[in-house]
Amino acid sequence: MIDLSGKVALVTGAGRGIGQGCAVQLARCGADVIINDRPGSPDLAATAEEIRALGRKCTALESDVFSREGCEHLVKLALQASPRIDILVSNPAFSRRSAFLEYPPEIFEKTIQGTLNSGFHMSQLVARHMVARGGGGKIVFISSVQAEMPISLCSAYGAAKAGLNHLTRSIAVELAPHRINVNCIEPGWIDTPGEHVAFTDETIAAEGKRLPWGRLGLPQDIGNAAAYLVSEAADYVTGVVLPVDGCFRFKDCGAEKIIPLTEPKR
Repeated sequence: MIDLSGKVALVTGAGRGIGQGCAVQLARCGADVIINDRPGSPDLAATAEEIRALGRKCTALESDVFSREGCEHLVKLALQASPRIDILVSNPAFSRRSAFLEYPPEIFEKTIQGTLNSGFHMSQLVARHMVARGGGGKIVFISSVQAEMPISLCSAYGAAKAGLNHLTRSIAVELAPHRINVNCIEPGWIDTPGEHVAFTDETIAAEGKRLPWGRLGLPQDIGNAAAYLVSEAADYVTGVVLPVDGCFRFKDCGAEKIIPLTEPKR
């Protein structure tokens, strides 16, 4: 239903997890994809092969997008590989759980740098290219429901993602005259390799059943949303923060959670 034929997408953090899910889904919809992950990534080559197996062109580029220099290096290499970038899916992030009172200041700053600042650098550099070549473009940030939900032990990550949401809306306003759509996806609890490091397989399976949708989300679920937002079907959609969470945000709002299901005494 979504045709991205002839489009070139750049996806950061695409070695595994949500970034991989976005890159593969864009390829399924017909886009050629430039994928990025950190230097020495053990996952990037496999993602590239998966995309090529779909019959799409794929260029894999290693670069550390947690710095301005790394972002500049990546965009330079991407434009050497392709004369144009039509789509950016910006997916850098860094997160470490810790209690607020003990949170290491240097980890807080790294979280902001790797999650919010990197999004600014990548989007600014790619948007400059889109404006210069004309013809519009599509930018999608990967945020999190934690931008709105104050989850314990995640103060830095939530603050960074909240900033990313506001950045989305701000630059959507500025780039609208150039017909560059800027939107943001808020994944809920997604079944990624990183979650299996933080939690046991048994915990993930059990918690998934407790969610309103009956399962954790999959990277492909986020990829589906990204494919829509960068398609012509979303031409009139910009400045939107789209939760894709299987109702995770409202998991405790069901009637059985807040009122007794037995008949009241008379």
